[in-house]
Formats: sequence, structure tokens, C-alpha cells
Amino acid sequence: MAVPKQEPKSDMPDNDALRWDRVCRRLRAEIGEDVYSSWFTSVALENIQNDSIRLSVPTRFLRNWIQSHYGERLIELCRAEFQEVQKLELVVRTTLMRSSAAPARLGRAENAGTAPDRTVSMPPRAGIGGPAIEHTRLHGAGGSPLDPRFTYATFLVGRSNALAHAAARQVVEAQTGTAARFNPLYIHAAVGLGKTHLLQAIVWAGEASGRRMIYLTAEKFMYGFVAALKSQSAIAFKEALRGIEVLVIDDLQFLQGPKVQMEFCHTLNALVDAGRQVVIAADRTPGELESLEERVRSRLAAGLVVEIAPLEAELRQRILETRIAALKVQHPGFEVPDVVLQHVAQQVTQNGRDLDGAVNRLLAHNQFSGRPVTVELADEVIRDLVRPADPRRIRVEDILRIVAKHYGVSRADLLSSRRTANVVRPRQIAMYLAKTLTLRSLPEIGRRFGGRDHTTVLHAVRKIEGLVQGDKGLAEEIDSLKRLLQE
Repeated sequence: MAVPKQEPKSDMPDNDALRWDRVCRRLRAEIGEDVYSSWFTSVALENIQNDSIRLSVPTRFLRNWIQSHYGERLIELCRAEFQEVQKLELVVRTTLMRSSAAPARLGRAENAGTAPDRTVSMPPRAGIGGPAIEHTRLHGAGGSPLDPRFTYATFLVGRSNALAHAAARQVVEAQTGTAARFNPLYIHAAVGLGKTHLLQAIVWAGEASGRRMIYLTAEKFMYGFVAALKSQSAIAFKEALRGIEVLVIDDLQFLQGPKVQMEFCHTLNALVDAGRQVVIAADRTPGELESLEERVRSRLAAGLVVEIAPLEAELRQRILETRIAALKVQHPGFEVPDVVLQHVAQQVTQNGRDLDGAVNRLLAHNQFSGRPVTVELADEVIRDLVRPADPRRIRVEDILRIVAKHYGVSRADLLSSRRTANVVRPRQIAMYLAKTLTLRSLPEIGRRFGGRDHTTVLHAVRKIEGLVQGDKGLAEEIDSLKRLLQE
């Protein structure tokens, strides 16, 4: 005979539970049913001690989001009902907490033994995308965590990222079972320009349509493979990866170790040869990933390589507009005149994260000091975010090409072991330029020059430095090469 389930009894005082229910209803009325049901139904009242009220949530992400977006308003509502409360503590629930008493929830209680609804609804916050309320499913086990904000609906498109966005959309819109058109798809850009946003948007959209996808950072891939080796489950690890439809790898520049790289290469080849889509992001082109083996770089370069360029002024302004519009929902008095918005968009040019920082600083100074948002205030708070325009980023590939052309030798000559005078001097000059014009280390430069030892590079650099001091003609020649590289 089946025994009916019994709801656990709460030892919460009735008066506290009633007052807490009033807090819930007021919050629901203020922010609307959609936002409330998406973000607050799993918040629970744990206890009230002295002047502190403790609330709990199931995940750290939810705790951080509520603290940053509604923390101040929550404490205000709690103080209105619990006069003794001065502080609010938001904690992540533990197994021990859940095993004691059932806390009072902001909304309907979940059925005992039933997994909670994993659907979330985002408030109108946009990244390098557009403002929208996007319904997405939390990422399943096995892959790296996904940020619910990073969807196609919240990706702002401009000239700098239009090609990357179109290529990423094509991955999702391709019909299941058809051969991938561009494979692998390789997206590269500097930090803060939207690579991760775009990759996660692919996974969110793909999973919503029922496709088998997995999103992994390079670090997660490495740890997963090493753990599989230790537990003698490497075969299962490989089969799991190769059985999916779309593999998405982020931050490939951090992939290290010969065994891990070999397994990544085998997985890449197996998926591409089987017509499965592979999408990869890194902070530089495949050819510049010196830590990767040549065969891996070659396979990556054989697909579609797309760059997300620095954000243009128009796109920076649209990003600022969406950030400010989202903050005004929580802070109705926060006003940023158009002239200030345009000024910030012109001054803060590096990436989207700097734009986020600029908006947060304007809000903080406006809220804490009561000062209106003016151009003068903006200049004061974003001073350290205004950076001089970076000179053109010079790559080792550019140096090899320019030097080879200037001295009438081939790129293969510079990388070879030939010791003839007409090759040795240009090779040494190229190594010298690579050391002085790039951030590459001596070992990295050695690898790019045919796998040479770092001591060979150091000898070449010192040799040219010594010659330049006494040879005016050589000094002018190298200056000319530098100008060509910086054009």
C-alpha cells in the first residue's frame, strides 16, 4: 500500500510567514509576473535573527544576480514589514538547510521529489545584442556553465561583428543531418568584444531546437580529458564528445599539453570528417596559436576564420543605450543626457566590458552623491577607461612576409636551417623585429621560426642590437621595415 507524501512542516512563526507573504506580493506587483516568476519563486525565507533577515536561493548565479539587481529594493520591502530588520543576508542553500525545515518561499512550493522548473526568463538586459525577454533552458550536465544573458536576442550587431554573427546563425539554422557548410567555424577577437556571448548563443538556440550540443571552455576540455585518463574512462569521454551534433570550444588559446592537444585534434578530425559542426573561439588567429601543434593550426585554418573587430562608435552607443535602459527599470531617477551618452561612446573605445564599467560608475556617482550626470562627471569617472588608440597589432606572420619580400627570399627560407649569408641576416632581423614589436616570448618566437631554441632567438636579437649601434645604414633599413609593419 502506497504511503502518501507529506509536506515537511515549517517551524517558521505564523506572523513572520504572513509578513513575508506581504513582501512577496508587493515585489510581484512592482516587477511584474514574468520577472517575478523567473527569478524569485525559488527564493526562501530561512530565518530572522536580531536585526538580520536571511533569504536563501539554490544557486550562486541566482544569488549574485538578485543582489546586484534587486538587493536594495528587497531590503527596503523587508524593512517595511519587519521593523526590526536592518540587514539582509542572501545565501546559497545547502543540503543541510533543505533537510531541516521547509522555508517560506516567494511563490508556489515545489512538489516534494520533483525537480524544479529549469526555465528562466531574462529581464531586458542586452549585451552586444538587442533588448528582449528571452526564455532559455539552463545548460545540462557535462558542459561548461552557460550565462542566460548570452542569447541571440541580446547580441547587438554592427559592422564589426556582422560576419561573425551571420556565420554563427547559420550554424543554428542548418538543418539536422545536413553537412556543415563552414567547418570548423573559428571566431577570434580581443577580450570583451563578444566571442563568448556569440558561442553561448549558438548553444542556447541549438538546444532550444532539440539539437545535441555541448559548450566547453578549453580548460574544461583539458580537465575532463585528464580526469577521464585517471579514471580509465577515456574511451567513454571520447565517445561522448564525438556523439554530439555541434561541439563549441571557447578560449582555445588556453589549450595546453601534448596529450590533450592530440585528443583535441582527433576529436576535431572525427567530427569534421563526419559532417558534425565544430565552433571555436580564441583571442588570435589559428596561425598565431604558437602553443598548438602545426597540424591543429592547419585544420583550424582550413575552415571559416572570422574576426570580430573593435566596436565601432555607433555600436558602442547602442550598447550604452541598452545598458542605461535596463538600469532605469530599477533606478527610475537615473537619467543620462544624449550628449553624455555620445561623449562616453566616443571616449571609451576598448571593449564592451569597459562600457559596462562606465555606466556602472555613472550610476554609482549619481546615486551616492546626488550629482546630475553631465559631461564633466563622465570625464571624471571614466578617466582610467579612456585609453590611447593602440597601434596596429603586429603579428609574426606579418614580419615574415615583409622581411622575406624586402630581402628577396622566401618565407620557407626564413624558417629553414639554411646558413647562407643571404638568408641568415634577414632571419636574424626578422627575429629581432618579432622580439621588439610583438609580445611573444623568446620560446614562442623560436617555435614560429621553424622550431628553433630560444637561445638562437636571443643570439639573433643581441647580434642585430650590436650591429645597429655601429651601422647607420642597417639602422635606417630596420626603421623602414618597422614603418612598413605599422602601416
